[in-house]
Amino acid sequence: MNDNIIKKIKALGGNADAVNTGKSFMENWQSITFNHYLYDKDWDVYGIDQFYENNKELYHNRQEEFYKNLLEHYFSNHELAYGQYFVKNWMFTPFKEGSENQEEFEDLMDEDYVQEVVGISKPDFLCIFYSYGYPDHYFVCIADADQSNPVVYGTDHEVYFDELENEGNFEEFLDRFMTKEEFQEVVTEYLTDKFEKN
Repeated sequence: MNDNIIKKIKALGGNADAVNTGKSFMENWQSITFNHYLYDKDWDVYGIDQFYENNKELYHNRQEEFYKNLLEHYFSNHELAYGQYFVKNWMFTPFKEGSENQEEFEDLMDEDYVQEVVGISKPDFLCIFYSYGYPDHYFVCIADADQSNPVVYGTDHEVYFDELENEGNFEEFLDRFMTKEEFQEVVTEYLTDKFEKN
């Protein structure tokens, strides 16, 4: 992984202490940990109205505490569907002889199509994110030529690997996510517009 990616991961709240430039992307990604979910820059303030209603007094009297609690609530391993992205690190090996994935997907996946999109024969993949949006799964190819900054591919459970979109390289892909500070700015603007300008 390159330095820009490591900086971005840290800015997003990930622990990248075990990353080593001598390791493959997969090894490095599997060594990175997040204790919370991520939100993209197109996030639509899911759940904020309810959070405000539950913490109205705090918002109007102690805003610093309100936002501290809000960040702790959203950036945790909660069970609520807020449009977040889940960090993943599981292998997907649909073209590997004898693998569980091959047995499960053998007649369901067009190998020629996948190889044409990825440009690698019989590629193995690493799932890096899952989300509520479309597409809802994001993968990198294990054998990508650029192990410091591989291409990210998106697909959806409805068209699993029948449609595979190039989402840009990993560094570009990380740009879609908000830091906690950016997240708070979005919520602050939303609440100011909604409750203080009326």
